[in-house]
Amino acid sequence: MPLWRPAVLKNRGGEMKLYSLESCPFCELVRDKLDELSLTCEITEVPGPRQLRKEVFEVSGQYLVPVFVDGDIVLNDEDKIVKYLEETYGKNKKENIA
Repeated sequence: MPLWRPAVLKNRGGEMKLYSLESCPFCELVRDKLDELSLTCEITEVPGPRQLRKEVFEVSGQYLVPVFVDGDIVLNDEDKIVKYLEETYGKNKKENIA
């Protein structure tokens, strides 16, 4: 059973969603950042075989995870996702983000 809460709490107005593989250390980095910022979002566990990740491909144009969606923002790299979360929802968030 996942330790995170599959719900939507804070976001930019759209749905916040993370495509993740539980055994993926890069996905864990993103889940940890979501927890650190007390953000919850819908978590979709993807199948291990990449060719079975049709929804991930439809959303991001590639099969790798993590993929994070926040409204119209789609990010597919853990470093970019963590940076985005810090800048958008962290203590030092940029004030000019709509």
